[in-house]
Amino acid sequence: MKKDHAYYVYILSCKRNSVLYIGVTNNLFSRIFQHKLHINPESFTAKYKTTKLVYYEEYQYIQDAILREKQMKKWNREWKDNLIKKENPLWHDYFLDMI
Repeated sequence: MKKDHAYYVYILSCKRNSVLYIGVTNNLFSRIFQHKLHINPESFTAKYKTTKLVYYEEYQYIQDAILREKQMKKWNREWKDNLIKKENPLWHDYFLDMI
């Protein structure tokens, strides 16, 4: 069954994994590509070079994705790290698998 919509909550990391960014989008490939190109040079992701896609979750409804994004943004760093390490122990850039 084809989905009408897909929404994503994602976590980006910098090269040294010291800074994280959490976002939500309806087009994961396009949004991560924009981050990598630093479309907005004044943005957080451009300033801290958080362009490595280390984690994402897919949702059918935007409301669920936004709630999850807000929840994750309230978490402490250890919880975020544990979530990433559970699915991606080597902190691989998943964007490389998309191209």
